[in-house]
Amino acid sequence: MAVYIHERHNWTDFQWVDEKILNLLGEVRHLQGKLIGKVELLGFELKDEANLETLIQDVVKSSEIEGEILSPEQVRSSIATRLGLDNSGLVNSDRHIDGVVEMMLDATQNTDKTISKERLFGWHGALFPIGRSGLYKIDVAQWRSGDMQVVSGGMGKEVVHFEAPKAERLEEEMKRLIGWFNSDSLIDPVLKAAIVHLWFVTIHPFDDGNGRIARALTDMQLSKADGVNQRFYSMSAQIKQERKEYYAILEKTQKGDWDITSWVVWFLNCLKEAIIASNMIIDKVVRKHHFWMQNNFNISNDRQRIMLNKLMDNFEGNLTSSKWAKMTKVSADTALRDITDLVNKGVLIKADLGGRSTNYELVW
Repeated sequence: MAVYIHERHNWTDFQWVDEKILNLLGEVRHLQGKLIGKVELLGFELKDEANLETLIQDVVKSSEIEGEILSPEQVRSSIATRLGLDNSGLVNSDRHIDGVVEMMLDATQNTDKTISKERLFGWHGALFPIGRSGLYKIDVAQWRSGDMQVVSGGMGKEVVHFEAPKAERLEEEMKRLIGWFNSDSLIDPVLKAAIVHLWFVTIHPFDDGNGRIARALTDMQLSKADGVNQRFYSMSAQIKQERKEYYAILEKTQKGDWDITSWVVWFLNCLKEAIIASNMIIDKVVRKHHFWMQNNFNISNDRQRIMLNKLMDNFEGNLTSSKWAKMTKVSADTALRDITDLVNKGVLIKADLGGRSTNYELVW
């Protein structure tokens, strides 16, 4: 008796109940259309900024799902550089971050190109540029050569949630998936995104990075569904919020039969929430644009511009003169002059927090 879906005959003959998904699919497609229409009104500059903010979320959150924490500033710098956007004052990015960014941009910017074994190997090589996952050496840019289990729990208390197909099946399994993904079909493009995600993570063809590559393939297919090569909502950010449910529905589906209705319903609901949440990104971009329209002539030097942008993006903790000095590599007196200048111009305000250090907040 089959334990996992991939042990069934013709296991990729997926089925679903139309009555349970069609209304939800229609709602998602409607929200997609409204979002793309809203974005079109922003103009080129703000569209690029919204795309940048979404890609940052996608890269950072996709890695967080796997327990890897990336620096948002380095991710921003890497993406901005590769998109040819204003990169002034941004930090240098590490090679492994550049690799994640390169994979994501290739997936979402080059949706007209077909997927191939070589392209997937390129993505995998970009994710693991030194051939290691943490402390462990892994097979890079090739299908895994050993067994693969998804396990949780401490030593001696391991729980096996899923066991992927044997290594000798991978060449044929991936050939079938790649052929299906590249082919034209009558399946709705959003529904195809749900299927490719499930299909890829069930095969689990690599030693590591399967989740991130599955989400890149999902974003590639969603870009096709949107009809644009820019991203304005982050499926990975929403999956990160629903991480527990994500793994639960995957395990349930991978231990089920050909009926994947429950997975499709979960995927569509997750996508729906991701699109709704995208309004926060767009509102942030518009607010930032208005801020600079009002305050551009109040800036006395590049340090102030860099720090104000940091405050509007991913600034951690409270702003103090000592933190300003450290981040801009200037003396405490220079930092205080920079801040005082912005306070006098109404750009910053002293925060009413008390404590030993004076904190400052942005006046939006």
